[in-house]
Amino acid sequence: MSTRRRSSAYVALALACAAALASARQGSDSKEPEASPNAAKPTAAQPNVVLIVADDLGWADLGVQGARDVRTPNLDRLAAEGVRFTCAYSAAPLCAPSRAALLLGRYPQRFGLESNPGSARAAAADYGVPRDEPLLSERLKAAGYATALVGKWHLGYSEPMRPLARGFESFFGFLSGSSRYVGIGLRNPILRGDEPVAVEKYLTDAFADEAVRFVAEHADRPFFLYLPFNAPHSPLEAPEDVRAKFANVTQDERRTYAAMVAKLDEAVGRVLDELAARGLDERTLVIFVSDNGGASAENAASNAPWRGEKPALYEGGVRVPFVARWKGRFPPGVVEARMVSLLDVAPTVLAAAGALPPKRTSEPRPFDGVDLGPLLSGDPKARAHDALFWRLGGEAAARVGDFKLVRRGTAYELYDLAEDPGEKRDLAKRKPKELAKLRTALEAWERGMVAPRFAPKGDGGGE
Repeated sequence: MSTRRRSSAYVALALACAAALASARQGSDSKEPEASPNAAKPTAAQPNVVLIVADDLGWADLGVQGARDVRTPNLDRLAAEGVRFTCAYSAAPLCAPSRAALLLGRYPQRFGLESNPGSARAAAADYGVPRDEPLLSERLKAAGYATALVGKWHLGYSEPMRPLARGFESFFGFLSGSSRYVGIGLRNPILRGDEPVAVEKYLTDAFADEAVRFVAEHADRPFFLYLPFNAPHSPLEAPEDVRAKFANVTQDERRTYAAMVAKLDEAVGRVLDELAARGLDERTLVIFVSDNGGASAENAASNAPWRGEKPALYEGGVRVPFVARWKGRFPPGVVEARMVSLLDVAPTVLAAAGALPPKRTSEPRPFDGVDLGPLLSGDPKARAHDALFWRLGGEAAARVGDFKLVRRGTAYELYDLAEDPGEKRDLAKRKPKELAKLRTALEAWERGMVAPRFAPKGDGGGE
């Protein structure tokens, strides 16, 4: 089948999918039953899960993805031992809605969480994922897992929206969108549970210490470690001795950024080494992603060869690194080009844990993501998504097959990513039929979403 005929088939399928997504909302207001307060007993077959998130990491800033001035030997090792996706997307080009989708498996636009909360002083008290939308942490805790969050939360400040109220048995990190790495003050403190604690180390190192300690203390039972680093999000701060290792990087901000990524890579390596030392490699599913594209103007990240950066809906804002490793289950060293999304993480983890909820027909809040298990295991016929959609404020986008639609205000742009991956040639006027089909698909998807509940705001909350 030719590329054009295949794209037309994808558009037809996407229209059906978008209509189904819209109709799925019809029963979504019925509240899902609360998980039993008595968690299920864990079984030996349940894998540990380590979900590692980088913050504003550039797509091109891993050695395995072509970086020359940034060195990431541990992340490169993870990719060599697992599956690396080259066509992976976040569900939003901003931190908070992307993380909501990651932990939920559903488009955040379904419940109006479309933007970041801003600072604790400015955020609405009910900002976050609604309590009747069960997070991955809540589902896994109910399945008998020990659960911990180490790092950045960014999904609410009020007590009912904090990590300890959302399925995490322990929390060491901060609530807002950004933090200092050194000299952390009281305005945006590091918390253990709900209590501020002093942190003397470089923050990425402190998070690595906590993650390694959690693995060591829970090696005898299934655990879920959610490890969302704030690196390499601004502010640009790195130890001078690490910056000195990148003397060949002449641009000062890029040198600091490279050092921050190096510290992130070192921290990931420490967690991987602890898993190996405890004999947990074959019992642990490790997933590494970035929450959205690199914030190039803010932290000197590189999203090459894609156009744009956080918070744009061009490829540079939403295409992200994504690596999954489960030794003995997933073949090593695979580079996978099929289209996937961070929406797929929650259903994939739950399926691996034997905790996947009932089928779509009976689940009150059906997943928008899919279980990537067959694809990750090497099934050549497995497919995750033919279409994906985004919306932020007055902008929206849809990818259907090879074609990408971007709506900015009332203007529409159309790109053929197979021939123009850098989104340089707008085909909206040259291909009106394709434009109309993607517009129809996007509009059908939007009918299944709700209006934004919170005004768009910056990351906020840092010092």
